[in-house]
Amino acid sequence: MPMTVDEIVAETREMPQAIRAELVERILLAAHSGLDQRVEEAWTTETRRRVDEIESGKTAGIPLDEALTEMRKRLDS
Repeated sequence: MPMTVDEIVAETREMPQAIRAELVERILLAAHSGLDQRVEEAWTTETRRRVDEIESGKTAGIPLDEALTEMRKRLDS
């Protein structure tokens, strides 16, 4: 039986940040196939840069629930 979305999300919480970033990248690329190669390369570079900043401690991430709450506030305004 296929995994539910909740099971997939729970499973990804156990993965290293770099693997989660790659997974998101692949999902987005699959959903938006046919992206210009230059755009794809730029997104890959940017994703890796951001992951490196978080992993090195240079930048702190924002917990998902906080980010979603903030976005909902902005969208409701």
